[in-house]
Amino acid sequence: MAISTKRIDRFISEACQVNRKSVRLMLAQKRVYVDGMLASDIDQIVDKFSHIVLDGEVLQVNQAYYIMLNKPIGVVCATKDDKHKTVIDLLGEQFEQEITANLHIVGRLDLNTSGLVLLTNDSRWSERLTSPEHKVAKRYFVTLANPVTADYVDAFAGGMYFAFEKITTQPAILRIISSHQAEVILTEGRYHQIKRMFGRFRNPVVALHRQSIGNLSLDETLHSGESRLLETVEVKSISG
Repeated sequence: MAISTKRIDRFISEACQVNRKSVRLMLAQKRVYVDGMLASDIDQIVDKFSHIVLDGEVLQVNQAYYIMLNKPIGVVCATKDDKHKTVIDLLGEQFEQEITANLHIVGRLDLNTSGLVLLTNDSRWSERLTSPEHKVAKRYFVTLANPVTADYVDAFAGGMYFAFEKITTQPAILRIISSHQAEVILTEGRYHQIKRMFGRFRNPVVALHRQSIGNLSLDETLHSGESRLLETVEVKSISG
């Protein structure tokens, strides 16, 4: 999913069907701009979101999109599904198909989980958020069938061993909100992890809602099923 990159001389050579010697001359003559800045180094790297101009003519302009969605229960985090409405279907009610066609989902939620879902066409950004080495925190509100007790806190903090995958979960934070509600903060996202962790206590999860990813919390003004573009400051803050 990584965004492909090229040297500026190769990009212009391919885009304009000229040899690289000619491109070097263009750069020396100060005829090329990348993202509004004069380009002079043949080794400069560009990608699909670089705004590239030669002699006042735009050679490439692609916009990166970053979208926040308040996912309802019963909607799947997929681009297509034969049985259920997808998050892309929801976006189609607010965004043009030209935008939604190239989006991918950043950190999926299962069918019966609601809350914050991010979508983008910028794979570098999504990889920073989902890469285990960056340990981006995700915060969930959980409603349980049975009371939550203090011993849950230590169990989550110590990590849990799952024999099937032969892994131990990373330490997680659990805060008790009320007798049947808790806040859980994870830095990983294994399959049905929260439900399986509470399953160790034979305590079924009744409702699960993701409230935040990194520094970005779900916009309180977004009703279930609604979405909006992220602001520039939000895009930068969440990815560090």
